[in-house]
Amino acid sequence: MTVVSELHESHGATFTERGGRRVVDHYGRPERVHRAVRNVVGTIEMGYGVVEVTGSDRVDFVDNAVSNRVPEEDSRGVYALLLDPQGRIETELYVYNADEKLLCFVPPGAAAELAKEWDEKTFIQDVTVRAASDDFGVFGVHGPKATEKVASVLTGPSSPDEPLSFVRGRIGGWGVTVVRTDDLTGEEGYEVICAAADAANVFDALINHGLNAAPFGYRTLEYLYLEAGTPRFETELAGTVPNVLGLRNALDFEKGCYVGQEVVSKIENRGQPSRRLVGLELEFDAIPTGGAAVFDGDGHVGEVTRADYSPSLDAPIALALVDYGLEAGELTVRVGGDDVGAAVVDLPFVEGSSRSGRLPQYP
Repeated sequence: MTVVSELHESHGATFTERGGRRVVDHYGRPERVHRAVRNVVGTIEMGYGVVEVTGSDRVDFVDNAVSNRVPEEDSRGVYALLLDPQGRIETELYVYNADEKLLCFVPPGAAAELAKEWDEKTFIQDVTVRAASDDFGVFGVHGPKATEKVASVLTGPSSPDEPLSFVRGRIGGWGVTVVRTDDLTGEEGYEVICAAADAANVFDALINHGLNAAPFGYRTLEYLYLEAGTPRFETELAGTVPNVLGLRNALDFEKGCYVGQEVVSKIENRGQPSRRLVGLELEFDAIPTGGAAVFDGDGHVGEVTRADYSPSLDAPIALALVDYGLEAGELTVRVGGDDVGAAVVDLPFVEGSSRSGRLPQYP
């Protein structure tokens, strides 16, 4: 649940749910707010689930479970995955080494189940796991002026430069941690983490103090993610082998064994997966649903994972999983019983001030 509901309501927010957590859908006219984020900067409350891991064996414990190397040094983070034995993605995590604890940011609604599962696996290790989603406020700051925005309100250190590194400082009288993100919106990005009790003051400062930032909700965020070519957990990642999505930023091919590693390594050694993620530009104002069939002539070659209107392009666009060896050419997508023309395009759809760290990369 949002930790600053009253402040959102004062800005005219309409709410929705993501994974059982109440988040802002939009504040009205999300396409117009989208332009503000693309041109300057905006801020959004994020609906993460949070799992806290403490104890002297915390790094080894989490590192043995996930697909990427967990940093041992303070103020560093990593993007990683939990896989099933068939190599399919069960959840995604941002794991941050915060001195004497690890904070794992997971999809909304996943924290309680993951904390319970990990707690049952601690055995004789010195590890304590708990769900901590309600302890924190987390706010995204995105746009070509995001660095200037953070600098205009952050007291103490300079904003961090390296993706998934962070610094500790103050905004006004409130302690915050500022993380340099992996730019999933296709724009420069930061996340500001604070105690839940301070969240309303920090959010107000991010909107109104220093360089103003437009508040935006998940409707606008989804426009930005799609235009940036960012695969999302709910629509692309869940149940998919990471090689298929080109999620090389989530994989360390040199680290020790974790669940699903054998499948991931076998596909990597083979040189290519069976499918790949591509962008499609669609004719007309037709927006297919997830799962819509993609055809090359009469041959079925894939399915749409996510589609929407692009405010930047003023046209419908989609992500699709298609046969790996598909030649770029004229395709069609089944929309409401009709075949709509589509063309494969390079990702991202829109070039912003940065590039998403999850842009598909294939060997």
